[in-house]
Parts: sequence; C-alpha cells; structure tokens
Amino acid sequence: MSVLIVDDNEHNREYARQVLAEFWPVTLAEGGAEALSALRGELPRLVLLDLSMPEVDGWAVLEQVRAERAWEGLPVVACSAHAMSGDKERALASGFDAYLTKPYRPHELIDMVSRYLGPPGGEGEDGDDGWGDDDWELSEDEWKEGGA
Repeated sequence: MSVLIVDDNEHNREYARQVLAEFWPVTLAEGGAEALSALRGELPRLVLLDLSMPEVDGWAVLEQVRAERAWEGLPVVACSAHAMSGDKERALASGFDAYLTKPYRPHELIDMVSRYLGPPGGEGEDGDDGWGDDDWELSEDEWKEGGA
C-alpha cells in the first residue's frame, strides 16, 4: 500500500481515490478506527487524514500514530475543509507533516502526494485501484453535492 486515504465522506474518499489511483496504489478508510486497523496491517508510505470525523477524529488518529514506534516517520497530511486562520499552524504544531485544504483540485492532491512518494509513475505497483472495480465514478455535480 502506498497511500491511505481516510475520510468519513464517501464522495471525498472516492474523489481522492480517482485522482491518485492512476499513479499510486491506494487504500480507503472511512474513519479513524478503520484507519488505525489498516495501519496495523500493511503500513502505507503516506496517510491523507481528514481531521473532522465522528468517533475517532484525525487528531486522535495522529496522536496514536505518533505514539506508535512502528509508525515512526510515517508522513501524515491533514486534510480539512476548515480553512480558518491558525488551523494550518495548529495542525503542523500537532505533528502533521503538511496541511491540505478541501476541496482541493486534482493537481494540488497529486503535488502533495508527489512531495512524499515522488512524481507520478503510472498505475499503482499492484494494479489495484483501491476500490475493487472500474465502474464507480463521481460526477462533478455529485462531488459538489457531497460537500467537504
């Protein structure tokens, strides 16, 4: 696994998957608990982590990631629709490696992942798009309806 995308919003997860899966293998998690479970399996090379999720939010996930010796050095990018003054600084001070404001454009997402995994090099190493099939597409209207 190269990129773990964690977001409680299905539209956000699918959007990020569609953008990234052409270039890197991805795995999806719909919440913090599922993300921690995935991390205990195959360790990704990068985590894109939504901050505002029910039950186990991104802040709690990061705290556990930074406390776990096996996950030392794992880059974690905060992804949030909260773009208030000081949010980015708070996230970086808390231990996130970078901050990406949603909604992001495809090139912004690709540029962020490229910072940690290198430039896009074609389909993921194992050919897995992280979703299981090619039939699911998210239209621009659905993306706008889904919110951030």
